[in-house]
Amino acid sequence: MVDFHGWDMPINYGSQIEEHHAVRQGCGIFDVSHMTILDFEGSESELFIRKLIANDVRKLQENYSGLYSAMLNDKGFVIDDLIAYRMDKGFRLVVNCATRGEDLKWISARAKEYEVNMLERDDLSMVAIQGPQSPNVLKNFPAPIDFLKEKKRQQGIFQDDVFAAKTGYTGELGFEVILPNEKAIDLWNIAISEGAKPIGLAARDTLRLEAGMNLYGFEMDETISPFECNMGWTVCWQDEQRDFFGKESLIKQKESNDLKELVGIITDEKVILRQGQKIHLEKENHARGVVTSGTYSPSLKMPIALARLPKSDSTSCFAEIRGKRVKAIIGSPKFIKEGKVIFKEKV
Repeated sequence: MVDFHGWDMPINYGSQIEEHHAVRQGCGIFDVSHMTILDFEGSESELFIRKLIANDVRKLQENYSGLYSAMLNDKGFVIDDLIAYRMDKGFRLVVNCATRGEDLKWISARAKEYEVNMLERDDLSMVAIQGPQSPNVLKNFPAPIDFLKEKKRQQGIFQDDVFAAKTGYTGELGFEVILPNEKAIDLWNIAISEGAKPIGLAARDTLRLEAGMNLYGFEMDETISPFECNMGWTVCWQDEQRDFFGKESLIKQKESNDLKELVGIITDEKVILRQGQKIHLEKENHARGVVTSGTYSPSLKMPIALARLPKSDSTSCFAEIRGKRVKAIIGSPKFIKEGKVIFKEKV
């Protein structure tokens, strides 16, 4: 067990590698109750959320559907990444526990200008069920989570105080369930009895990294633009009249040639790529980039990493590890999706 931003969390339940493969091949269950759940209601709740985040919740046509977005500061840098859901009486944001304090201060200060009420839902727990067998694991849970089979990704349902959506942080088919604290243990026990394996923090990290999913404090923070952490696609420009925090700065960033990009890198060397290691591009003697996250990939059976580099034509680079330069191949910032290798080398 480790202290994870004030929560006691298991690194693993026995074997990190076995837990990783359980999610890729079967089903794993994660206690993610450390996530911060915020509900917004009021006559101007939509107006406020459209101002608060860079993506546009007006795109959510159905209740209980969600979208991924960044919440930006006035400089256009990432305060946090989150999922926003349309609820029947307002909106729900699920934000990171690591940034909870700063998020609440930022949101509360700006909500004062709107007819909106924010409620932190510490009465709710959050459980993620991930993997190709996840639909079978949930078939006997009392709430009709089984209906999610017919839903598209990012869509959800709500019944009997249980909210479930077809979302996740692993690159696999899966669901995230938000429900009253007293119901969470029943859900956990039912999932385990149906074959789900409990998954700790270590496997959660290797799974999300293989899927190319960002982690706050690694791929992004309040000094990083969404364009530099593979989140440019989450900025919605469709409604030119919509203003949101950081918009003016983002427009200036788009016109700049100084932005870096987030890429994936792999190497055949027997090393582990880690956050902070310097990256040298081909035929250059000085470091131009940095590893944001790195690990050994249990699925690919080789070292992988996400790295922030200047935009260039280079197809390979060198990672600086303990004074030694290790050659790596540059490619797409995603490696695995639903058990299949999707990494593409840069050409």
